Amino acid sequence: MVTTLSQSQARRIALAAQGFLDKPHDRPTMRTLARTVERTGVLQVDSVNVLQRAHFMPLYSRMGAYDVDLLARASARKPRRLVEYWAHVQALMPVELWPLMRHRMDSYRNQRHKWWGSEVSEELVANLMAEIADRGASTARDLDDGLPRSKEHWGWNWSATRRALDYLYMVGEVAIAERNSQFEIRYDLPERVLPADVLTAPTPTLEDTNRELVRRAARSHGVATARCLSDYYRMRLQPTSEDRAVAGAIEDLVAEGELEPVRIDGWNRPAYLHRDARRPRRVEARALLSPFDPVVWLRERTEKLFDFHYRIEIYTPAPKRQFGYYVLPFLLGEEIVGRVDLKADRQSGRLVVKAAYAEEGAPEETARELSTELVRLAGWLGMDELTVEPRGDLAPLLRP
Repeated sequence: MVTTLSQSQARRIALAAQGFLDKPHDRPTMRTLARTVERTGVLQVDSVNVLQRAHFMPLYSRMGAYDVDLLARASARKPRRLVEYWAHVQALMPVELWPLMRHRMDSYRNQRHKWWGSEVSEELVANLMAEIADRGASTARDLDDGLPRSKEHWGWNWSATRRALDYLYMVGEVAIAERNSQFEIRYDLPERVLPADVLTAPTPTLEDTNRELVRRAARSHGVATARCLSDYYRMRLQPTSEDRAVAGAIEDLVAEGELEPVRIDGWNRPAYLHRDARRPRRVEARALLSPFDPVVWLRERTEKLFDFHYRIEIYTPAPKRQFGYYVLPFLLGEEIVGRVDLKADRQSGRLVVKAAYAEEGAPEETARELSTELVRLAGWLGMDELTVEPRGDLAPLLRP
């Protein structure tokens, strides 16, 4: 008989799997960061900096105020724990995932002309690799500005350089050593970025790769549909069809007893519960979630779990935005009870609440709890003042 979970049970399982049940450390350490990344699996990277870079926020939402140098140490210094790759979209992932990405790298190599065109020539690629080998970690701008001797010979220009580096990164010929203060990527040879044991690790079969990625997705989700599981590591980028790759992995994990088929009230698709998923009776979270947080990545999952319709409006013209430019869902307990449009005005040292809205049925304490969380966030961001603009039904109730 298939177990049936209520929406609330599924929601609590999902939040527990994402780390919202972990006991906070008074002062987050590298151990805290490692535990958190074990829950989230990856940290999406995005260039928008109106509040804080995307990869920093999920850690804050789970760990509380932490020294962001922890993430720099984990991703840019030895012993390197994290490295950027297209693991969800652009994301920081544990270095041990590198061998699992090799089939994906081969897929991009086989589609070189489809994605990068003839502009990325063999000569350009060879010259780039030679320059990086000689120079060490370099940005596209470093390479472009530093090679006037080559421009007349093989057509070096910013566009071609950037496209070629993108190709080399996607196929694993170069790796991201770090990002500079302007958020530009510094590329280097993989052997100067990744631990030797990761580079020399054998490449798993495609079937083993699919199974491991689905396994990790299931751990991070707690309970999930096949669609949820395939989206976590964007398995549609695999060289085989998404349905066969994911379905086969799910079948294997069910047969092994690692996944249990379940039903979730209100969901019209089969779901799977990971055997190690915690099933708490309560979740007492209080967190602002980045638009790029794994809890809200897949919008249809967010709607099913939380009855919360959410869309990023960054690319929507200002007059057509419903809630604002950079809107963060507010998680309280096990429910998303509000949303707030935030901006860090670094010049004036203010965290600005551009708008704040309560969800239908939000509890009475929502404004008080959100006010407390906003003050905490401002402190972590180094903002001296919290300013609330009068937009949204929740805004007049906030107390800076």
